[in-house]
Amino acid sequence: MGEGRPGRGGGPGRGGVKGARRPEVRLPPLEPFRDGGLEPDGDYDGLEFREEDLTGQDGAGARFMDCALTGCALDETRLHHARILDSVLTGLRGVGTDLAESTLRDVELVDARLGGVQLHGAVLERVVIRGGKIDYLNLRKAKLKDVVFEGCVLVEPDFGGARLERVEFVDCALKGVDLTGVTLAEVDLRGAAELDIARGVDRLSGAVISSGQLLDLAPVLAAQLGIRVEDGA
Repeated sequence: MGEGRPGRGGGPGRGGVKGARRPEVRLPPLEPFRDGGLEPDGDYDGLEFREEDLTGQDGAGARFMDCALTGCALDETRLHHARILDSVLTGLRGVGTDLAESTLRDVELVDARLGGVQLHGAVLERVVIRGGKIDYLNLRKAKLKDVVFEGCVLVEPDFGGARLERVEFVDCALKGVDLTGVTLAEVDLRGAAELDIARGVDRLSGAVISSGQLLDLAPVLAAQLGIRVEDGA
């Protein structure tokens, strides 16, 4: 598989909103990873990382192509500027994983249990994040294009200054989300099971929400606009 292989989707979506193009990851027969540890600028192609403890290891600048990472521990793992392409990541767990300024393209992230993940300045294209829970996800100034958050829980995710284009939230919970300075284009929030915006409600231009969500957000919107709402005497 080559880098940047196009994925599926990108159709009209619901209500005229252009849907995200989802990845189509078809992994080749994989060889088990046997090197014992990651290396900076390492090149990992067609490998299966199964139940590997990668805690504290340094894989900055590494390239993962056609790989499967299953049940791996990523506590304080350094993957700054890494490239993860055409890969499936399942059951990852860890706190403080550093993926800042990394590239994820044609990637499925399934049932992750992560906290304090650093993805600021990262580029995510044709990525599905399905299931699991991610606390304090840092996506400040990241670029997300054709990304789907599906059936997952995001606690206090920070999208400050990020750009989101053709991003969908489906059956997922957004708790205490920070949208400060964000730029949205064709972002579909209607499928979110919970939409709790802590900051940046004024940046929702370019997003589509449901009428029920609008009612839930009405107090926050009124406060943002300086409207005082009081019941009549």
